[in-house]
Amino acid sequence: MDDSKLSVNQIIEAIKMLTTSEYNEFVSKLASLQRPEDSIDAYIEEQRFSNGRACPVCGSSKVLRNGRRKDGVQKFCCKDCGKSFVAKTSTIASGTRKSLDTWIKYIECMMNWSTVRESAERCGISDRTSFLWRHKILDAMRIMMDNVTLEGIVEADEAYLPISYKGNHKKSKDFDMQRAPRKRGSEVHKRGLSKELVCMPCAVDRNGNSIGRATNLGQCSSDDINGLLGGKIKEQSAFCTDGNSVYRKLSRKEGLDLIPLKGGKAKKGIYHIQHINSYHSELKRFLGFFKGVSTKYLNNYIVWNNLVNFAKETYQE
Repeated sequence: MDDSKLSVNQIIEAIKMLTTSEYNEFVSKLASLQRPEDSIDAYIEEQRFSNGRACPVCGSSKVLRNGRRKDGVQKFCCKDCGKSFVAKTSTIASGTRKSLDTWIKYIECMMNWSTVRESAERCGISDRTSFLWRHKILDAMRIMMDNVTLEGIVEADEAYLPISYKGNHKKSKDFDMQRAPRKRGSEVHKRGLSKELVCMPCAVDRNGNSIGRATNLGQCSSDDINGLLGGKIKEQSAFCTDGNSVYRKLSRKEGLDLIPLKGGKAKKGIYHIQHINSYHSELKRFLGFFKGVSTKYLNNYIVWNNLVNFAKETYQE
C-alpha cells in the first residue's frame, strides 16, 4: 500500500506542526520506524534530547533527571522554571502509553475512513481513546492548513451545511440548545442563507492544494473571505469565482487576476470552477459517511477530507 504509506507520512508532517522544534526528528521518522515494538517513551527521549536536554515549558537547558515513575519512565526537572516533565510532555503522544506501532495503525485507519469503533478495535484501544486520538491528529492537521498556499489557477466558492449540535449534552452544565431538536439530515426551517446554515468558503488550485474553513453562519462577507484566503494565494494567480462580489476586495488587495464566471458550469477556455464544485461534492460525501458531523468539529473534518481525498489529485489541463 504505497499510497497509504505516503499518506501516513503526510499526516506525520502535519503532526509535526503541533510539537516544539525538539520533536521534529521524532515525528519525521515515525512512519518509517523499523522497531515499532519499542517503547514510545524511550524513542521520544532518544530523539528529543539528541542535541541536549531542554525544558518544554521555558526552553532552558538546565534540565536534571528527577527519578522515575512507577512504570519506569524517566522524569526530568527544570532548574529555571521548576517544572517537572517526561519526554512526551507537550507532544501529541502526551498522556498515552501505547506503542509506536499502535499510533501508526491508528493513522492508517484514519486514511481508510475507519470509524471510531473500527479504529478502536484494530488498535486495541477504547472507543473514547479512539475519539480523542482522532481529534488530537485532526487538531494538528488544522495547523498544517496555515502553511498552505495556492497558486496558478485558483478556484473559490462557498458551500453550506445545516448547523449541527450533534453530541451527548446530557452532562453539560452550560450547553444551551439554540433550537428544537430535529432528525439528523432534515432540512432547515428557514429559506435562503439563514443563520441555520454554516458557511464554508473553500479554494483549490490545480496542484492538489486546498484551503477551507467554516467561517460564519448565513451568507459570508468579504471580511470572511479575506480572513480565510488573505495571504494564501500567490500574486498574479488566476482567481476563478462564481461572480460573487465578496471576492473582489480580496483580488484587489492580493493582486489577483479575477475571472468571474456566471453559473457554476460556465467556462472561459481553461478557466472554470468545476474543480471546486467537485471538491464540495466530495466533502459533503465524506461528512455524510460519518452520519453527520457536529459543527464544533467541522473544521477538523474539512482538513481531514483535504488530505485523504483532494490532495491525492492534481489537475492538468
